[in-house]
Amino acid sequence: MTNHKAIHSIFTGLRPFTVGFDDMFEHFDNMSNHLPQLTANNYPPYNIVKTGSLTYNIEVALAGYGKKDISVDFEDNMLKIQSVKSKEEKEVEDNDGVLHQGIAKRSFTKSFTIADDVEVKGAELKDGLLKVSLEKIVPDHKKARTINIK
Repeated sequence: MTNHKAIHSIFTGLRPFTVGFDDMFEHFDNMSNHLPQLTANNYPPYNIVKTGSLTYNIEVALAGYGKKDISVDFEDNMLKIQSVKSKEEKEVEDNDGVLHQGIAKRSFTKSFTIADDVEVKGAELKDGLLKVSLEKIVPDHKKARTINIK
């Protein structure tokens, strides 16, 4: 297991060699402070897949969950995927109406930090797999170009 103090010192050591990345290093510092909690929760399982040069998918395995059972929210660079219990499910739980519960819908919250230049394009639940599509937006002034010499 990686020591979060070692990670913190790596980011601190990189600061003198960069310009304009102060917010990023502060973000990494904050993340490293929460590293034990971040690595402890591995449910539900997920993949982060690079689908193109500027596109990504976060794939979360959610067998047994329907669209009404999941909430996907994005605010302040934080993508949060969490389970939602319907009123009927709460009533069944409260009334102890389940005769046998072999398949439990566990409550979960999974959060991902999204960079400033990445846009959440949408989410789709199909065959028990939630796919959240992301795209990195490259402004014109950062795109590769050839500079004409006068």
